Amino acid sequence: MKKFYFLICLLIISTFAFSQWTKQNPFPTGNALSSVVFSDANTGYTVGTNGTILKTSNGGTTWITLSSGTTNDLGSIFFTNANTGYCVGGFRTILKTINGGSTWTVLSSGENYLSSVYFTDDNTGYAVGNGATILKTINGGATWTALSSGIPNYFYLNSVYFTDANTGYAVGFAGTIIKTINGGADWSTLSIGSTTKLDAVYFTDVNTGYTVGEDEQGNGIIFKTINGGTNWAALSSGTNQGLYSVCFTNANTGYVMGAGGTILKTINAGTTWTAQLSGTTYDLYSVYFTDANTGYAVGLNGTILKTTNGGTGYSDLSFTSKTLNIYPNPLSEKITIELSGIPCTSQLSIMNLNGQEVMQYKITEPKTQLDISNLPSGVYFVRVTNDRTVEVGKIVKQ
Repeated sequence: MKKFYFLICLLIISTFAFSQWTKQNPFPTGNALSSVVFSDANTGYTVGTNGTILKTSNGGTTWITLSSGTTNDLGSIFFTNANTGYCVGGFRTILKTINGGSTWTVLSSGENYLSSVYFTDDNTGYAVGNGATILKTINGGATWTALSSGIPNYFYLNSVYFTDANTGYAVGFAGTIIKTINGGADWSTLSIGSTTKLDAVYFTDVNTGYTVGEDEQGNGIIFKTINGGTNWAALSSGTNQGLYSVCFTNANTGYVMGAGGTILKTINAGTTWTAQLSGTTYDLYSVYFTDANTGYAVGLNGTILKTTNGGTGYSDLSFTSKTLNIYPNPLSEKITIELSGIPCTSQLSIMNLNGQEVMQYKITEPKTQLDISNLPSGVYFVRVTNDRTVEVGKIVKQ
């Protein structure tokens, strides 16, 4: 028995030696951050409300505020090289920098909100937004031409992504998915046939793509295509939180961010998704990875998170909740969970040391008893989430 507990303690220590997602403190702003991008391993940018633009030159350790020259909300940022980048946002705002963010020039302004920007080369770029707006530039943003999207002008387009110079996709309101194969001259509708809201689209190759969002009840949804958008299959997200951003590091490994600090990861091209511990309940709006292990997520209240191990592992013991009482511990069959000062209506998850969710339960009472006799012996983490807090505890099953 002593040997057993020694091994458990050793395992705990080694597990806590690294973390999943860590907050980049201190938070540089209380504004919502809507988009994040890196131009190299160390240099990154994030934008948000009230014209916020932040920059890091040391892999997220510190962030400085850049002068954007606008107070309009900024929804998306894209860099074509180390020095040249673009932001889009409210009132059809389009900004450009040619010196790594030191100064920004206003290229466009108008009425519609622009939610996403994407460039296929140094000169050719697209921006989409409400009013079914699609804009295109072929001269590095000097001029922008309005393209016909072929959908009603009361539709919102939330995200745009191109797989090559000619082939691109945009997604948005009412399950809308549109595609072009001639650089935006024409767009065909590939709607998934629902009234869901799609917030982001990402392709891993010319045929395989993903789009995420939320259904009418606010539940997270993920769709996948393997034939260039002709057909889309619904994947099981396993979350009742809306999903706002998607990013893949290779053909099989991808991440999705969403409401309430939701982070999901797949290692099998979307067949299954595992919930990861974000350490926040703030909505996460954007995710970007600079390599297979290093990633960043941004969201409400100036939240910036970073992982250096692909999201594997857990935060340190200081994350253990003082308002979450779990007993008996160690245990063999059943546990009782008591909430102190936590809303009774919460979502409970039990995860193993690999971050895989092995049990999910909706809590409606201050005291809940769970049967975990079917779980193998080992160390598990209990996470209780609601609209305000995340509480975490650990259990040992003998």
